[in-house]
Amino acid sequence: MSTLPVVAAVDGSDDSLRALDWALDAARRRGVPLRVAHVRQYAAWTQPGAPVVVPPAPEDDQVLADVRALLENRADLPDTEYVGLDGAVGVLLPELGSTAQLMVLGSRGRGGFAGLLLGSNGMAAARDAECPVVVVPRPGREVHEQVPTEPGPRVVVGLQVDSPDEATLAFAFTEAALRGALLQVVAAYPWPIQSWAAPAELVPVMIDQDAVENETRALAEGFLAPHGARHPDVRVEPYVAPGAAAGHLVAASKDADLVVVGRHRRRLLAPARMMGSVTQAVLLHAASPVAVVPPTPPEG
Repeated sequence: MSTLPVVAAVDGSDDSLRALDWALDAARRRGVPLRVAHVRQYAAWTQPGAPVVVPPAPEDDQVLADVRALLENRADLPDTEYVGLDGAVGVLLPELGSTAQLMVLGSRGRGGFAGLLLGSNGMAAARDAECPVVVVPRPGREVHEQVPTEPGPRVVVGLQVDSPDEATLAFAFTEAALRGALLQVVAAYPWPIQSWAAPAELVPVMIDQDAVENETRALAEGFLAPHGARHPDVRVEPYVAPGAAAGHLVAASKDADLVVVGRHRRRLLAPARMMGSVTQAVLLHAASPVAVVPPTPPEG
């Protein structure tokens, strides 16, 4: 396993302290260092013509000082590094991912609009960082539906059988192994299936639903088999169901340890990094922490 650190992005908010606890546990499980990072954004960095504000020296960073005091008596504290950076949070936060194996942050930080379920800086990090990003939500998010499963530790991963992402599956299996958790694999298929018969006219296609579900399950099991062989101790529970993937993943997030989703592949006509609608919906509504995994870089 990589010895790159787990990064906890902090800003003094309660959200970031919850993320710090999650990152600390992740670093312990992986046996790697913890890097606590505070990006200090000042007006001079973002507003042309604003008066120059001299940022404090790193040793005078009150946010990092508070975290040091919070962690100094923790048992089994991994090697911990404290990093203070000055600049635009939405730019510097994703850049921290280039030298990390995992980044963890809260769903919202200081200064965010109260109505936002996920701050813009968190969205930027999940979209742009080179490493997986875990977003820890505020407690109390309500999920009104639930996917049936057994009690106990559980990691959930979304699987698109028409375009599976190996990096997402690999991360989910590794996380389940680290936690001794059940891996619940959500594979949704569209239903009812419709086709265009004429302009602006949709008609149902005469396809047997059981056949679609069985084919989806068979494809899912085929994609999961190589990962299962590498992690024989991980119990896998496929959940195959009709409807929107986002809804099933949010429902499965209730009482889960983690939900794992892929970010998005780059497309020919959209070369910039982006997040798919399913990933965004899960980030906004899941009750559990959500890991957003970047795709495997193309070879060559």
